[in-house]
Amino acid sequence: MTQSEHIKLIEEYNALRAELDAAREEMKATLEKLSVQMERNSALENEVASLKDQLYWLRKKVFGKMSEKNLPVDPMQLNLFETEPMSEEEQAELRKAVEQQEQTITRTITVSKPARKPIDTTRLPVEEINIYPDGTTTPDGSLKDEYVEIGTEETLRMETVPARVYVVKTIRHKVMLRSDVADRNPEDRRIMTPALPLAPISKCMAGASVLTDIIIGKYMYHLPFYRQIQQYREYGVSLNDSTVGGWYEAAVEKLKLLYDLLRRKILSSEYIQVDESVIPVLDDEKHRARKGYEWCVRDGLTGDVMFYYDRGSRSGRVARELLGGYRGYAQTDGYEVYEQFEPVEGRTMCGCWAHARRKFVDALDENKALASEALYYISRLYAVESKADDGGLTPEQRLALRKEESYPVIRAFERWMQASYPKVSLQSRMGRAIAYTYSLLPRLSRYVNDGRINIDNNLIENAIRPLALGRKNYLFCGNDASAYRAAIVYSLIGTCKAAGVEPRLWMEDVLRQIPYYERDGKDMSDLLPREWVKRKE
Repeated sequence: MTQSEHIKLIEEYNALRAELDAAREEMKATLEKLSVQMERNSALENEVASLKDQLYWLRKKVFGKMSEKNLPVDPMQLNLFETEPMSEEEQAELRKAVEQQEQTITRTITVSKPARKPIDTTRLPVEEINIYPDGTTTPDGSLKDEYVEIGTEETLRMETVPARVYVVKTIRHKVMLRSDVADRNPEDRRIMTPALPLAPISKCMAGASVLTDIIIGKYMYHLPFYRQIQQYREYGVSLNDSTVGGWYEAAVEKLKLLYDLLRRKILSSEYIQVDESVIPVLDDEKHRARKGYEWCVRDGLTGDVMFYYDRGSRSGRVARELLGGYRGYAQTDGYEVYEQFEPVEGRTMCGCWAHARRKFVDALDENKALASEALYYISRLYAVESKADDGGLTPEQRLALRKEESYPVIRAFERWMQASYPKVSLQSRMGRAIAYTYSLLPRLSRYVNDGRINIDNNLIENAIRPLALGRKNYLFCGNDASAYRAAIVYSLIGTCKAAGVEPRLWMEDVLRQIPYYERDGKDMSDLLPREWVKRKE
């Protein structure tokens, strides 16, 4: 082999060696990419498996065979039963019933101008003005002899007189016996001075009527203090913010004695309704309003209401402090803090069908067919309640009617939800509506077990409405103490309305009486609105 051939072989070997090294590097890079891809695929597979597990858990939680989810055949029992799927005939009948209901609603909706109701003036004093034709009366206003009256025509016109603010000056007269003046030494004479009547607030210029006017003005007519100060200026009295605020705080401190009694009375009822509402409260540190919450508890049997404020919190801790010792029926919405009371012995949690209905109403634009079917079932439940109301049924009769008519509808509605839930997206409004209602179905169905329990929580929402109206006017509470005082006043005014008592008359009277009850150590339960009105009758 010549030298040139040897060199050529060496060059070919080096070229092949370089190609082999390049192939090895390319294979190494490919293996690295493949490894990365395999790791990514493995991560995706794990994620898919996790999502499948979550979906399975969610569906099992909502539709699984759990005693706390499925309703019993007998509403008085709690054991599990197997639900049968809806047949095609049942689904067809449901669609037909929904169409008939929509047609009935369309036919019955009419637009008409409401008739004007006459103004009731029977409780107003009447001031008469007699008018005769010109030239027919004598200077003293009587009819001249040459005329004879043949009839009258009466016209009513309502007028008002501005409020009158006045000062009551109490003068205590000191007296003594004439015999003491003539016969006894000055130091032996007995001077008699009448006791000063007790005032609602000691050493305060404001009387019971003024204190009541300030409180009622703010919490019944939603007038901030500065507007009331302007009104008093029109009456001829100049007041400042600190004076009015001090009077108000002292008066509410007296009313708190009745608020504490009212709270114990309501929480001893066998049936209560509970809800919360937002009230903005100023934060001194952040110099802005923060969201606070007033809790409201309504006696479902009497209608008395009690508001509760604890630093504006809506937490489970506040719920435990408020309802921890309660025993009986407690009706609430689906807020999760109430779930902690579900296993408590002696307390039965009930749901609100109005909240469930709103969920399906919100889903009408998204899925009209399914939402209409759900609303059809709920409307049948409310039709039973209307039937009981129209018939004036007793709680026992209403209980029997609910077991016969309402409970079968609820069980059919449960089967409908089981059949409909797989057809909708979990994140859709329809999916959330079904999940919300089904998860609370045992709580929603318990009202059929007692004729005294309402089908929904609407009555307590009506009781909370004044809080929302006041929030739009005075905007916020200055601090937590102010919100707590608001809870006291709203409780007493709301209970007055529930008892058919005029809040102004009640408050003015009890503010005058509380000092005497305190002095004599008497039970102030007599001053609560329902007991107060009984003593006035």
